[in-house]
Formats: sequence, C-alpha cells, structure tokens
Amino acid sequence: MSPQLTWIGLGNMGRGMCKNLVEKGDLDKPLILFNRTQKRATDLNAKLPSGKSTIASGLEEAVSKADIVFTCLGDDAAIKDTIATAVKGNVKGKLFVDCSTVHPDTTNLLAKSIQAQGAELVACPVFGAPAMADNGQLVCVLAGPASAVERVKPYCKGVMGRANIDFGDQPQGKATLLKIIGNTFILNMVETLSEGHTLAERSGLGSDNLHQFIETMFPGPYTVYSGRMMGGDYYKRDEPLFGVDLARKDAKHALDLAEASGTKMKDVEVADSHLADVQKHMGSKGDIGGIYGAVRQEAGLKFEN
Repeated sequence: MSPQLTWIGLGNMGRGMCKNLVEKGDLDKPLILFNRTQKRATDLNAKLPSGKSTIASGLEEAVSKADIVFTCLGDDAAIKDTIATAVKGNVKGKLFVDCSTVHPDTTNLLAKSIQAQGAELVACPVFGAPAMADNGQLVCVLAGPASAVERVKPYCKGVMGRANIDFGDQPQGKATLLKIIGNTFILNMVETLSEGHTLAERSGLGSDNLHQFIETMFPGPYTVYSGRMMGGDYYKRDEPLFGVDLARKDAKHALDLAEASGTKMKDVEVADSHLADVQKHMGSKGDIGGIYGAVRQEAGLKFEN
C-alpha cells in the first residue's frame, strides 16, 4: 500500500504539482488538500479527477491523517507558523516534505523542530515556472536523511519534475541555499533582458531584432521571458507568475546570505531596486517581469510597452 499524502499550500505552483501527483503519482488513496483560503482547495478538488482528492477541514486534520505531508508556502513566516501548529499533534513517524522557497536557516530550524517530535523533514524546493509545474517539468532539489529522500523521489522525477538534484544525507538547508542562489540567476536574467530590450528600443535596433538574437543564442528561459516582455504579459496578468513580493523576499535572502558570507551580489542589488519600483507601480499584482517596466521608466518610456 502506498502512503497517505497531504498537500498544504495551493498557490500557482502547488496546484500544478498536485495535479501531477494525482495523475502520475500512483496513489491508491485520495490526495488530502488543505489551504488557508479554502476556496482554492475547493476549486482544485473540483478540477481533479473524481475520487482522486479530498479536502481537509483544518490543518490538524490534514496532518493527522497523512503519512507524508507536502508543504508549499509563500514565505518563511507562513511555513514556520504551519509547522509550529502541525507538530503540536502526534507526528511521530511522519515525513514532512517542504517545497517552499525560504532562507536555509529557516529550513534547518524546521528540521530540528520536526525531528524533536519524532518525525523527519526533506527539503524539496523546485526550479520552474507555474507552467512547468502544470506540465510536470520542474527540477526538484532534495536534501535530508538519504532514506527519507528515497521515500520522496517516487513523487519527483517523472511525476512532478523532469529531474532531481540529490543532496541526500546533506543538511536540509543545503537545498534551500541552492534554491536562493539559483533564483538570483533568474532575477539577473530578467534584469539583463529588461536592460537589453530597453536599449534596443531606444537605440533604434528594435525589440523584434533583439528577440531574433535571443531566440538563436539563448533558447529556453531567456526566449520565454523575452517574449513575455514584448507581449506585455508582465503587466497584463491577473495573477503574477512570479510575484514581486516573493521575488523581493528571495532577493533579500540572497543579499543577507552574501553579507553573512563576506561577498557582494551587486546585480541582485540593482534588480531588487527595480523590483521596488514594480511594487510602487503595481502593488502585489506585480510580476518579476515588471523589471522591464521599471527599466523602461528610467529611460523615459512608459512602464507599459
């Protein structure tokens, strides 16, 4: 018999990951869903195949009924609060799998509090946009006791993801450390594209010509983000793909880690200043791609292209 799984946190990443768990995870019991805003759980439950998922009435129920508890929450405060509540019950023998992007110190503290109650934690942050979550194309980074990591792998590559990065028997915080550093690559990519497209427009080259170069030289994420910028997706979305508040949270974590390590991340400092401009212009609806709008404004252009 396969273990009972619970999923806590149904943002634009969690929903896609749940879909693939249900469709490809070889579950013989309905996936238990829980979200602080219950409507998200109700809506997702209605979209999933009949009988493949069920909704928990509260966090305690979601945890108590599960053998393996997946969490995917927006920030450090949310995951700390969730785990603090979860471990008040009897969690001995349970396995927690946290897919949240948080500071590695947070991850290591969670591991200690969970282990103190006789349970285990595997950190499993993922790389990829919501569309990749929907399509099961994420990259999963796993860290924690090797035996626990092996219990999580059947739900990663081939189900929620296309590849695993295995940090088995390394501290759980190593996974979120990689995730924070890795996200600076994405942030710097968006900053570079934003500056390039703005210069292309101002200098007379034109965004279409620059995009041809990007497609030829940098297929993949660079081309996708370039297309989003040109099409205005960075300001037209009702729900951001990578929300500005979360992007700034990740940038802050990266800058804190750099300071603590005696290094500098000046590219991240520049990108974060542009994210602050995006927050002023769009509030919480702002997307990381809105850096393009902020760079445009600096060049005397409108935020919206």
